[in-house]
Amino acid sequence: MNILSIGEVLWDIIESWEHLGGAALNFAAHAKTLGHSVSFISAVGEDERGRRVLETMKAMGLSTRFVHTIPNQPTGTVTVTLNSAGVPDFVIHRPVAYDFPELSDSDFAELASFPPGWIYYGTLFQMSPVAKALTFRLLESFPKAWRFYDVNLRKGCYTSALVGELLALANVVKLNDQESGTLQSMLGRSYKSLEDFCKATLDQYGWEAICVTRGEAGCALLVGEDYVEARGYKVQVADTVGAGDAAAAALVHGLEQGWPASEIADFANRVGALVSTHFGGTPDWTIQEAEALTPA
Repeated sequence: MNILSIGEVLWDIIESWEHLGGAALNFAAHAKTLGHSVSFISAVGEDERGRRVLETMKAMGLSTRFVHTIPNQPTGTVTVTLNSAGVPDFVIHRPVAYDFPELSDSDFAELASFPPGWIYYGTLFQMSPVAKALTFRLLESFPKAWRFYDVNLRKGCYTSALVGELLALANVVKLNDQESGTLQSMLGRSYKSLEDFCKATLDQYGWEAICVTRGEAGCALLVGEDYVEARGYKVQVADTVGAGDAAAAALVHGLEQGWPASEIADFANRVGALVSTHFGGTPDWTIQEAEALTPA
């Protein structure tokens, strides 16, 4: 399967360490681990961090073909503070290079030569008018591709109007339990249960699927009329950076394979839990390691 991931690439600065990250880059890396072809679209600065992004991506086996270098803008960074449970708090520094992505006509032609089956996008990236315009052009250029929207709300990096636009474009939506509460407030509604929330929003927007991740508690997944709440996996957490992005890649993988909701949800829980046992958003892992985990 060919997947197109558009969004931020940056360095997560955790204490004295810098880990390559950004939700869209993390997702791309985990989708590749699952055996898929990934075209990643973003931008870096003409600086040392930008050069390290490209070198690290190549070492990971990810193509840098559509990651352009933007003069006079720094490569993206985020300062990450972890609490005692390894849950991160982010300070996102902007404007940066990924706020000004660009694709040439020849880039679009090359992407069209192997059209994507899926397009992944998030919220943070779309706060830049330049980035949003490019995302929308890509969605319009590949109307047959399924659209995976990872809501992924970050303080100061979304508006209700923007989230509403992005929800309406999606086929599949992933968000966490806290974001489900935020979305209910945006919509001016409240629901008796997570199942009611999933069914009502899926019907409202005409999605194919919605997933609400719940950390150690697992996730809720609705695919069509098939609803499941799958329990999580208790692991020794290093940090949770990138765990949700890994789960997103696992969701796309399972949906593309046509698995039942229970199998998809369990696999997403396994992959997310496994990634949380490592530091940084793009650690090395294998499907065999994920399958070896035992339920909480």
